[in-house]
Amino acid sequence: MRRTDFSCCDNTNPKPLMAEAVWGHSPAGIIGYSHALGGWAGSHASFIRVPFADVNVFKVPEGIPDEKALFVSDACPTGFMGADLAGIQSGDIVAVWGCGGVGQMAMQSARILGAERVFAIDRFPERLRMASEHCGAEALNYEEVDIPEALTELTGGRGPDRCIDCVGMEAHGMGVGYLYDLAKQQALLTERIVALREAIRCCRKGGTVSVMGVYGAFVDKFPMGAVVNKALTIRSGQQHGQRYVDRLFGHIERGEMDPSHLLTHPMSLEQGPRGYDLFKNKKEGCVRAVFTP
Repeated sequence: MRRTDFSCCDNTNPKPLMAEAVWGHSPAGIIGYSHALGGWAGSHASFIRVPFADVNVFKVPEGIPDEKALFVSDACPTGFMGADLAGIQSGDIVAVWGCGGVGQMAMQSARILGAERVFAIDRFPERLRMASEHCGAEALNYEEVDIPEALTELTGGRGPDRCIDCVGMEAHGMGVGYLYDLAKQQALLTERIVALREAIRCCRKGGTVSVMGVYGAFVDKFPMGAVVNKALTIRSGQQHGQRYVDRLFGHIERGEMDPSHLLTHPMSLEQGPRGYDLFKNKKEGCVRAVFTP
């Protein structure tokens, strides 16, 4: 039986040595990701060659416009996988750290899978508004409230059933812990895990923490004691995009998922440098800059 764990493929990374040295085993090659994951060229060009096109090309159904279909390549499947790995059941309370494209789609996916309440955690007011308006989420700005205290109060002292980290190794935060992580990262010794650490702290006993934020190598001050003593389940992985594409098209066709609001900055390919700057530095409310050749 096929497991459809596409990002764990043994045959698509022609340069596995770097990954094996850091992680023990090499995952799949991923288009446009890094030399550790195959060195495959990305898609920011007028034309690209799609490797392994027999499994990497999907036909877009009639009636789905480009601004929706585009996000089925990444933000939608990554967010959906985060919700899927969390094991969301009907009536669950879900908290999502990060209101970028992946986080927004994780919130919509949580609703599709039956979540009763969804909390969105970020510091950018415009992203939190998006999460409220387009994902039905309750917004929490971590620069204004203490997230563990707020989630404890809002869940009757229990904590969320499922917590999803859509931030990763470049997380921002408040207090001494964030400054410690930042100093270590600047010295290239570790990565900032503010969001993941907080998700583990907030999650209810016996709950699940799903990690879709990117982490490259090593993290420091990981709260393993909380994982063990609260009997938490942690699940993660690079997104298995091909597993979800057809299902996501179905959700979009039925109006259950709509990623079009992520397209905040349509641009020409010649405007690419500005688009990268806006996206990287989160300027002008940019969530996704989309280039049209």
